[in-house]
Amino acid sequence: MRLLYSLAIAISMYSRIPVPTVDWNEKNMKYAMCFFPVVGVITGLLQAGAGYLILEYTSFGKLFFAAVMTLIPVLVTGGIHLDGYADTIDALSSYGDREKKLQILKDPHTGAFAVIGLCVYFVAVLAMWSEAELWMLPMAACIYPFSRSLSGISVVSFQAAKNSGLLRTFQDGAQKMRVRIVLIIWACICAGIMLCFGGQQGGSFVIVAAAVIAAALLVFVYYHWMSRKKFGGTTGDLAGYFLQVCELATLAAIVLAGKII
Repeated sequence: MRLLYSLAIAISMYSRIPVPTVDWNEKNMKYAMCFFPVVGVITGLLQAGAGYLILEYTSFGKLFFAAVMTLIPVLVTGGIHLDGYADTIDALSSYGDREKKLQILKDPHTGAFAVIGLCVYFVAVLAMWSEAELWMLPMAACIYPFSRSLSGISVVSFQAAKNSGLLRTFQDGAQKMRVRIVLIIWACICAGIMLCFGGQQGGSFVIVAAAVIAAALLVFVYYHWMSRKKFGGTTGDLAGYFLQVCELATLAAIVLAGKII
């Protein structure tokens, strides 16, 4: 029952999917982060299903397809990670010291650089999806739980920049070692599924899966370096920033590598 409570906390926190309300107490928070990738699984399945229906059974053009693919993750999550992405863009663009950047992360107002960053992000995602093909959908569906697995690993592994905040709440409540192991298993399963999909398409398509995994890990390394150097550790906003950048980078890897081979 405790695991179901942890699942409900993860889904209610990181998505707009309605679930029963449970208490955010220490026992229920222990394994909540283990279920963070479940939101990614739901997102990926919705995208793959919608994409397959549009491409196979309708006469809509690629722009409509790309728009639907771009909007589904936003509708599922309610934009919670995009908020962190926007705040981080504002903070990084300030070129202030560490304390100034952390203050900007807490500022509820949206700056000009955040708006510009969001516009660039959505244009890039829309462009990538407009070039996607039907065979790419199963592999693309895996990037959402994969990126959340890596984000969760960072939450229970990286140093926190602040002694308060939502990320610190999850850090303090988690059974870190067990959660880390579960999330690593999640990441390995996602990587394995992508490699299997690539193998089913043909030997050369395994390169596409390898490119996706490499892109995600490179973004993860950058995120670790950036969060420590620029902010003194990670925060919930930075975790959201990583998630959005990772999703874009892995989607770009699928499309670009898929077009090259």
